[in-house]
Amino acid sequence: MGSKLAFLGRDMAVDLGTANTLVYVRGRGIVLNEPSVVAINTATGKIVAVGIEAKRMIGRTPDNIVAVRPLKDGVIADFDVTERMLRYFIQRVHKRRHFAKPRIIIAVPSGITSVEQRAVKEAGYQAGARKVYIVEEPMAAAIGAGLPVHEPTGNMVVDIGGGTTEVAIISMGGVVTSQSIRVGGDELDQAVISFAKKEFSLMLGERTAEEIKMAIGSACPNGEETHAEIRGRDLISGLPKTIVVSSEEIRKATEEPVNAIVDAVKTTLDKCPPELSGDIMDRGIALTGGGALLKGMDDRVKAETGMPVHLVENALDSVAIGTGKCAEEFDALQQVLVPESRH
Repeated sequence: MGSKLAFLGRDMAVDLGTANTLVYVRGRGIVLNEPSVVAINTATGKIVAVGIEAKRMIGRTPDNIVAVRPLKDGVIADFDVTERMLRYFIQRVHKRRHFAKPRIIIAVPSGITSVEQRAVKEAGYQAGARKVYIVEEPMAAAIGAGLPVHEPTGNMVVDIGGGTTEVAIISMGGVVTSQSIRVGGDELDQAVISFAKKEFSLMLGERTAEEIKMAIGSACPNGEETHAEIRGRDLISGLPKTIVVSSEEIRKATEEPVNAIVDAVKTTLDKCPPELSGDIMDRGIALTGGGALLKGMDDRVKAETGMPVHLVENALDSVAIGTGKCAEEFDALQQVLVPESRH
């Protein structure tokens, strides 16, 4: 390839997540990591902001501007907006090179239907890709976490994202058994919102709920109780109000979604072929995704499964890194991609 053509083939990998979208460019690594949020002016249909700026607007906009999260539960809920968001991110990465049509690999949840899969591909093509490939998130997460996915040993990965939790056992470059449940970080936030409403008649915004979860949320008691102030609107008086909650209360509030995640791990272990169960006993479970950062999540999974659990160090980026690796070593890793559906 001459230098003239060299930058045309800027293959990309995209972790199109419910909470955040990460873009990885071949040879450059992760170049963009922003919230999957788009602010739209409903009067003109124009995009006001995308990503970080748009996220700041959630719950804070006048009537004619709406902040939309186009992906729900890991899949495209609003096709048009997803496609525009993707195009915006890709063009931002490509700067003025709008004539460069890259190959794009997009990570999707493993439980996604073929219709949903086509929607993702279509969004990639609309956003300017020459060719769109798809890789399953747990596979990407496992590669990103540095697990030896091509060897005939069992690798178990639990990827807790914003909209979905993916649990998979991988061996020989393929998924042996997996489960994708539509419970993730968002569900934990919602649990915090419901709790404040029920216990304190306090209306919380999504961003506040997320901040509380990150500050004092936990998956199992860790001996030290912390407290935090939360602000919202009193449903009775209609006025702003501040309350103090303890980490224990928040833990109780998020009990259900956390249990659902742990159950998915157990169900997957239950379906695991015995030879591979032994491998996982030795090697442990890799825990990744933003939800893996909930305090004590690793200890909770360890306690309930009796398996060693490792929190992957780049938990928030591992899907993007793994998808990026597929772009870097395209020919070597092509077998892990989802095969083209024959029309």
